[in-house]
Amino acid sequence: IVVAQAPLIGVCNGRVADNLPPEGEVVAFYTANGITKMRIYEPDQFTLQALNNTSIELALDVPNEVIPTLAGDPAAATAWVQTNVISYTPSVQFRYIVVGNEVMPTDPISQSVLPAMHNIQNALAQSPAAAAANVKVSTTIRVDLLGTTYPPSAGAFADSATAYVVPIVQFLAANGAPLLANVYPYFAYIGSSGQVALDYAIFGTGGRVVVHDGVLGYQNLFHAMVDSVYAALEKAGAPNLQTNGTVTSGTPKRPGQPVETYLFAMFDENQKPGAASEQHFGLFTPDKQPKYPLVKFTN
Repeated sequence: IVVAQAPLIGVCNGRVADNLPPEGEVVAFYTANGITKMRIYEPDQFTLQALNNTSIELALDVPNEVIPTLAGDPAAATAWVQTNVISYTPSVQFRYIVVGNEVMPTDPISQSVLPAMHNIQNALAQSPAAAAANVKVSTTIRVDLLGTTYPPSAGAFADSATAYVVPIVQFLAANGAPLLANVYPYFAYIGSSGQVALDYAIFGTGGRVVVHDGVLGYQNLFHAMVDSVYAALEKAGAPNLQTNGTVTSGTPKRPGQPVETYLFAMFDENQKPGAASEQHFGLFTPDKQPKYPLVKFTN
């Protein structure tokens, strides 16, 4: 995969491993490879310190386990923002605060996500640091919040997810923030029982249209998944809301509208739980060797 549009491309920096380079080396490695955006899944102070005075823009997660506290206590949200954002501003270029990763409507914390987003948004807005006031607050959803994904134009949130996700979408639209969506063609492919062709899943069709959806034609599964999220957002009353996730100049549904993509992940993580594949999603091995020679980040 040759990745162009480098200003729009970031890489997730997962740290669930015991053999990764120190945070300072990781940040330097991002810079050396022309990677201009990073996502981290918790406010790791060593990573935040290493990002000081760099040009890397940061998407910082609020871990799921602390969301109820920040939702129930505005003072706790203010303290969290002060410790993890304000104290590093403007030396660290915060782009998003991501309140929760893949929270499902059935999760006990689901009712706390939106109140926590409000409290963090208010804490940022009240900050005397202008750079902090411009940081967008969002959350990350799983694509399986959609009850329908095929064809892409039929994309719609499941009835069981509507009460959870629609108020969040309304909050994002009101604040000019994007919805973050974890779009994983790999999982869609392995879960398709052979109905999805491998070349379609890995951008390997050579420009051949595989899926026809009205006047739109899809050459890869990734674009189809992203457009199903766009369709769901339209049905939820947010037709102009952006989402994160295309590596080209747009999707068939929104051509010419490139949006940010954070590839998962920078390094293999040898302590990730679950299937063995979870430990092997890195673009690089922990000793910084590229696993995919054709991957290139350009300015």
